[in-house]
Amino acid sequence: MPNQQVIELRNRILGVLIRNARDRTHVSRKACADVLGVSANRFRAYEEGSQSISLPEMELLGRYLGVPLHVLRDDSAAGDATEEALPDPDIFLPLRHRIVGARLRQARLESGRTQKELAELLEHSSSIISSYEYGEKPIPVAELELVGRTLGVSLDFFFDADSEIGEWHHLKEEFESFAQLSPELREFILRPINRSYLELAMKLATMPAGALREIAEGLLEITY
Repeated sequence: MPNQQVIELRNRILGVLIRNARDRTHVSRKACADVLGVSANRFRAYEEGSQSISLPEMELLGRYLGVPLHVLRDDSAAGDATEEALPDPDIFLPLRHRIVGARLRQARLESGRTQKELAELLEHSSSIISSYEYGEKPIPVAELELVGRTLGVSLDFFFDADSEIGEWHHLKEEFESFAQLSPELREFILRPINRSYLELAMKLATMPAGALREIAEGLLEITY
């Protein structure tokens, strides 16, 4: 399947996932559009897949709906729309677009690819790739996923790691990973009396293999 068809199909899938998340949280299109600073018609186009949503827009939308990014990308359970103050989209989104673009340029240079090669991959002109890299034009998530696979990086490479929005998504992901642990392990971790064991495990995890071997040999001597 040609790359442009893959991107168009991915846009439709993302649109369905976004609409499902919005429906589960009982939030109107207009409310979501206002959060992103776009028109209701543009947001409808995102849901229909006829227009491409960018990663920074998905990050901000996910925070508003209380939905982690992986849910907006792969479908799962949704949360509740937040009533907390969200950043001004006119400030947050342009900054995030520039950061995503800078990381795109970094990944491209490290892989030894040219703008022309990415342009051919996405069936764009080199000037469009340049505008992506300098944050002048938002790169659609579907295109970013395709480019990432080509450059050998996952979409996570472009995620927000600095703002409250990024921290919220990261904490949600950590919580869900914790929830997947066995009940016994979760109970052990949550008991304050076991904190010293966890801190010891963290220190041991950073030690070189030789030092760990010496500790093990010392324990064996004590035991026997």
